[in-house]
Amino acid sequence: QVQLVESGGGSVQSGGSLRLSCATSGSTLDRYGIGWFRQAPGKEREGVSCINVRDDTKRYVEAMKGRFTVSSDKAQNIVYLQMNNLKPEDTAVYYCAAGDCSYYPLLSGGVGMDHWGQGTLVTVSS
Repeated sequence: QVQLVESGGGSVQSGGSLRLSCATSGSTLDRYGIGWFRQAPGKEREGVSCINVRDDTKRYVEAMKGRFTVSSDKAQNIVYLQMNNLKPEDTAVYYCAAGDCSYYPLLSGGVGMDHWGQGTLVTVSS
């Protein structure tokens, strides 16, 4: 019953910005934390950030702090990932996932997350 739909991906030049959206179904934000993950071509999936909307607890992988910011619009059941000063290394498919927002799933690349969206592609050119 939990549904997650990512949007907002596209192609940008180095230094540009994008805001990704994760639209969630029903009471998902009351029941789960929402994590953002990404997978570049030929690489393992890695964590980006996670938000527990109920108490506004936010976590980030250290390398993502400063350029990426997670936020939510609870009334619209949407979680956002604002990405600034994008670099070619940020090129990847970005996923949102519902589950536990503890550091283990975040640092493991999403192990134990319960539900996943289909992803949205971000391409950063130089």
